[in-house]
Amino acid sequence: MESDIKDIDSSRLPKHVGIIMDGNGRWAKRKSLPRISGHRAGVKAVQSAVEFARKIGISALTLYSFSSENWNRPKREIDSLMDILSEFLEKELNRMLAEGIRFNCIGQIEDLPDFVQRIILRSIDETADRNDMVLTLALSYSGRMEITNAAKSIAKKVSVGEITISEIDESTIQEHLYTADLPELDLLIRTGGDLRLSNYMLWQVAYAELFFTELSWPDFTDLEFQKAILAFQKRIRKFGLTEEQLLSKKV
Repeated sequence: MESDIKDIDSSRLPKHVGIIMDGNGRWAKRKSLPRISGHRAGVKAVQSAVEFARKIGISALTLYSFSSENWNRPKREIDSLMDILSEFLEKELNRMLAEGIRFNCIGQIEDLPDFVQRIILRSIDETADRNDMVLTLALSYSGRMEITNAAKSIAKKVSVGEITISEIDESTIQEHLYTADLPELDLLIRTGGDLRLSNYMLWQVAYAELFFTELSWPDFTDLEFQKAILAFQKRIRKFGLTEEQLLSKKV
């Protein structure tokens, strides 16, 4: 069954969608395949999700691709993941250029192998003037480390007199996060059945709507993406207000 984007209200789209792409390994295990087959199947789901997001008009899509904790996995699996990542960017660069997608990356990029860093920087540079959608991969990423690094950057500015402690507020922290130039996170999707954030975008998720699905990432189709968008559009986002206050603001 295919999705029907006519059901989606284009005036109430989330501007920024984040996805925790979980379940590649379990998908492969259920099919008696090696884990790497699950990761390769996951690449196809990435391609589909990016195309669907662009087609319906989402401004920013951020994918949790490799966490800082994932470095604890077997070296053979890590090496294969780095190869898959490099191959993906090499193949997708021309499509991103053609479809107006700006590529972005967040996390401890310096921890990645040199050959991966090179294609990341090339993709960022060559797509810098595209503005239809921003595709961000979170690589060697930790939400706690992101906040820690923001705190360090702010502390350094205080120490040299660029800002004072009294000037620090939420916007100051926001400006020092990896996602400073992206819209506020509106919708966070997690596949694979687990109900947790796994150290992903901990600051940004504060007022995001959450959508969990039992489907493993390789099985995440346009139809399931549409379900997440429609669920988002049915929710009333109060931001601390009452429904009466929201109605009066609309009037």
